[in-house]
Amino acid sequence: MPRLIDPGQGAAIGLDELIDALEANPLDVRDEDAFASWGPLLARLGRNPDFLADLAIEELKTRCAGQARTNGYGAQVFLLRPPNGRYVLRANFWPARDDSVTRASGPAAFFYDLPHDHNFPFLTYGYLGPGYWSDYYEYDVAPLAGLPGETAGLRFTERSRLEPGRLMLYRMRKDVHVQLPPDSLSVSLNILGSDPAQPWLDQYRFDMERGTIAEGLTLTAAEALVAVAVHIGNGLDLAERFARHHPCARMRVTALDALASALPHEAPALFARAAGDPDRFVAGHARARLSP
Repeated sequence: MPRLIDPGQGAAIGLDELIDALEANPLDVRDEDAFASWGPLLARLGRNPDFLADLAIEELKTRCAGQARTNGYGAQVFLLRPPNGRYVLRANFWPARDDSVTRASGPAAFFYDLPHDHNFPFLTYGYLGPGYWSDYYEYDVAPLAGLPGETAGLRFTERSRLEPGRLMLYRMRKDVHVQLPPDSLSVSLNILGSDPAQPWLDQYRFDMERGTIAEGLTLTAAEALVAVAVHIGNGLDLAERFARHHPCARMRVTALDALASALPHEAPALFARAAGDPDRFVAGHARARLSP
């Protein structure tokens, strides 16, 4: 399960004070202990009962202009500060299952009942309400190829909720959870770690009945563009280079599928060649595409 962190006893602070403290203490978000050290600072912001309401009121006065300009998330997320390349600060709203917004939008709009991991670490603090529930699991990503249907080795740890004042660190590509609605509307505060390599690290959805990887959830803008580029200009040459030499296995697979889409008569030969790729994800994907 996510790592529980002692929130400490520090007095409440405002958002600007939190940002000043984070900027004064830069760290490598891949260093788990270092990233965890930011947790008590988040908890101190969480002891401020007014800051989020004040920010929300100011946004409403401008018809949410700030959120519309910088928030790439959905309506569930209130961005506390625009991303700076090292971390993201946000508040998340968690409606109950019977709340009208959940009934209207469906639970999937709030990522409920979706077994998944994360390709970044993040700290979370129970700010308001009883807190969302989660079924927690752990897994070891190192031996996995990342193919759909592959046994994930999930280990159930517990069901618990993010109670007010609880502080946790979700460990990157280790903690898996199935998020469940809170008993009543709740709010959490997050510090998300950002890393330049993050877009190339896979995040997974899991099939809990089978204990397998259901699919990869990560898609970069570059991957989407490759799928278009093969049909225009010199995109075939670019996709061919990516399929053979790109350092990210997921991009090699994306380029391979794009080539097969643009050159269907060459697809069997493309996948036969890729079936011998030293990377298990690329080779496994190619063998699956060759199977009748």
